[in-house]
Amino acid sequence: MTARSAKAAPPRPARRPGSGPRLPRGGAGRGPRGLYTQVRRGWDRPLTAYYLVVGGSLLITVLGLVMVYSASQIKALQLGLAPTYFFRKQLFAAVLGGILMLVAARMTVRLHRTLAYPLLAVSVFLMTLVQIPGIGVAVNGNQNWINLGGPFQMQPSEFGKLALVLWGADLLARKQDKKLLAQWKHLLVPLIPVAFLLLGLIMLGGDMGTAIILTAILFGLLWLAGAPTRLFVGVLGAAVVIGALLIKTSANRMARLACIGATDPGPQDQCWQAVHGIYALASGGFFGSGLGASMEKWGELPEPHTDFIFAITGEELGLAGTLSVLALFAALGYAGIRVAGRTEDPFVRYAAGGVTTWITAQAVINIGAVLGLLPIAGVPLPLFSFGGSALLPTMFAIGLLIAFARDEPAARAALAMRQPVFGRKLAGVRRKTMRRRVKKRPSGER
Repeated sequence: MTARSAKAAPPRPARRPGSGPRLPRGGAGRGPRGLYTQVRRGWDRPLTAYYLVVGGSLLITVLGLVMVYSASQIKALQLGLAPTYFFRKQLFAAVLGGILMLVAARMTVRLHRTLAYPLLAVSVFLMTLVQIPGIGVAVNGNQNWINLGGPFQMQPSEFGKLALVLWGADLLARKQDKKLLAQWKHLLVPLIPVAFLLLGLIMLGGDMGTAIILTAILFGLLWLAGAPTRLFVGVLGAAVVIGALLIKTSANRMARLACIGATDPGPQDQCWQAVHGIYALASGGFFGSGLGASMEKWGELPEPHTDFIFAITGEELGLAGTLSVLALFAALGYAGIRVAGRTEDPFVRYAAGGVTTWITAQAVINIGAVLGLLPIAGVPLPLFSFGGSALLPTMFAIGLLIAFARDEPAARAALAMRQPVFGRKLAGVRRKTMRRRVKKRPSGER
């Protein structure tokens, strides 16, 4: 052994947090296996969930604005309004929602928990006002709106979803800290009674679609809390029985159930909307007829810019457009699950899981109805359909996920390492300036 080979190897430079495992040398990073390793390394970085939530939600919102503009022009003209009427309202709601998202993303977990009880109380109060004659407004047979004056209306049940997520997450987190979730009474009370109160207020207005989403959020919280299988099945069975009774006692809901998989409008055109939604998707082909070139929005398809905007998307942007929307929602759902699974804070886990359940379940119900696989529930596609009352709380919920994704220790370390180049140069200039200003002390001075 020579003296040169006996010398210790110089230390390797420290790698940034989240850079992932280093690829082996000697060309092992080439080929399919190397590509898979690179993709896996990038996918496992701590900021992946953060970028997926931010990028996915913004892309869905922007694409939704484009499709609202395209799908609502004819509807606005039929109502004697300007062609951009619905688009301008949605753009205004998106700007307000963006502000709420930024505020929620900058809020601390403690402040989010502080908002849980006031938000729940305000939501219950507003949902009660809906049932008062003269204050509540009925839209499409459902009395679940409050008139704010002029063209603006508010649907308090949409804010009830956010209230149930925050309040339920705070409640379960406090019970988990006290090790009470192993007891059934603490797992069910007061979560189930409060959820049933919200469901009862919603069903008084006849809005079963929103009630289904609220039930999905409740089951998501129970699942995350580790509810026993018997308890989970029991609550699910009770919900199914109640839902079946509500459907059986309503001719409108029975008609919607009968339109699943329909290919013909049927007697009295009761399946007109479901069938024309399928027509719109079928006529789009792979790349669609072109943005703005839909035929179904010319009075054939009801609610083209709200509940059935996914059908217009399929007609104008084709299979490629609809698959892109599905991929964005899948990425958003994966990011929410990842945030909930990697945290040590029980409140963050329950809140992130509740938000993910809410957005995913609502997207599945809306898209399933458009595809003819589920009954038409009258729920909008999150972040995509027209409706400010649905967009504002949903974007605040997205801000929650952003805040939770940034709060992970590895994500915080990775973000701290990513200073702007200008900031690093400015810091270096400051250090040099400070060195120049220090006077050299005499050797005997202390």
